[in-house]
Amino acid sequence: MQGMQDWWASLSDLMRVLYCIAIPSTLILVLQLLLTMIGGHADGGVDVSDTSGIDGLDGGLDLDGNGIPDTLETDISQMADGGNPADFGNFKLLTVQTIVTFLAVFGWVSIICVSSGLAPLGGIAIGALCGAAMMLLVAKLVQASRKLAENGAINLKNAIGETATVYLTVPPKNAGSGKITMQLQGRFCEFDAVNAGAQPLATGSQVVVTDVIGDSLVVESA
Repeated sequence: MQGMQDWWASLSDLMRVLYCIAIPSTLILVLQLLLTMIGGHADGGVDVSDTSGIDGLDGGLDLDGNGIPDTLETDISQMADGGNPADFGNFKLLTVQTIVTFLAVFGWVSIICVSSGLAPLGGIAIGALCGAAMMLLVAKLVQASRKLAENGAINLKNAIGETATVYLTVPPKNAGSGKITMQLQGRFCEFDAVNAGAQPLATGSQVVVTDVIGDSLVVESA
């Protein structure tokens, strides 16, 4: 402990500041990495599996008479058109992850440069350049990973207008849900489905997807 105090007392004010930047930011960076590895990271996006209101029981207004609350229809359309801040593929330079990366790289590179005898201003300049470069690289990597995730995910909106086959009977409008099967984005998929009409849709019948609500498809007889 005394040795640590002597080491800290021997540092210049600039080096103390740099260590105060480098050490905490590095710890935060490591924590972020651990959380990502164990699945603890979340970006605050909308949970598209939320199907509350699917049967019109939540008191929402249904002015167009399709059995789906208009407020929920608006939320779904906004979520699918890229207007949501959590949409994949957006390039974001200033995020917690990139800022922490900048601070960590800036701090350690500056410490190395100043410790090796480089002038303080020169060491700080090199540290800032290295930090900015790494910050940009991390932002690009995050953008690329989000695009890969987006490309590999099923976009239910692509099902609108497509034909499907009823797998489990779809009850009449506002009476529950059934299941359908269809080809979507090159895959054979099974989805929950709700009926837009007053007559049940029997197993084996052909239907057309007319809308999307939550993780269910709205269908009607083909």
